[in-house]
Amino acid sequence: MREYTVERKTKETDIRLSLNIDGRGRADVNTGCGFLDHMLELFSHHSKFDLSVYCKGDTHVDYHHTAEDIAIALGEAVNKALGDRKGINRYADIHLVMDEALVLCALDISGRAYLSYDAEIPAQKIGDFDSELIEEFFCGFVRTSNITLHLKKLDGRNSHHIAEALFKAFARCMRKAVAPDVDFIDEIPSSKGVL
Repeated sequence: MREYTVERKTKETDIRLSLNIDGRGRADVNTGCGFLDHMLELFSHHSKFDLSVYCKGDTHVDYHHTAEDIAIALGEAVNKALGDRKGINRYADIHLVMDEALVLCALDISGRAYLSYDAEIPAQKIGDFDSELIEEFFCGFVRTSNITLHLKKLDGRNSHHIAEALFKAFARCMRKAVAPDVDFIDEIPSSKGVL
């Protein structure tokens, strides 16, 4: 089983996160932020990763540290759970719609951390969550997962729909990229022989 647990404690957050890549999409999430809980539950469901997240953060300030540190922990868990990456598809991309919102997501489990984010969200807040933290979340994730991730909004007016489309597209791409490539199950998907 490809699974990993991260415990991350700083002066700003106390996080316990468990991930099972070969799960059924079960989520047990309590971040202290309802909107972030919703996005992580969507991620778990659409990736089919089992995800358990508990976070006690300095939410009396705002949700910045909570969102960023959970993403850092999730990236670390993905990185460790994938091991040597032998037999995975590695690449994935999708165009995903959520009503009027349309996003493009493409990723490469490359061993190189890079984020290209072009997804302007009209509202500054979605509920009490600062919409700029969506980009911070993905930035934190790529930093520790060593994944190249491109996210682009192609259309959309409703901020919640755009955010939801981004997380669903990301989840669907992760699901495809980590899936076994049955034709090359014993090979690392790189001409270098290492990822």
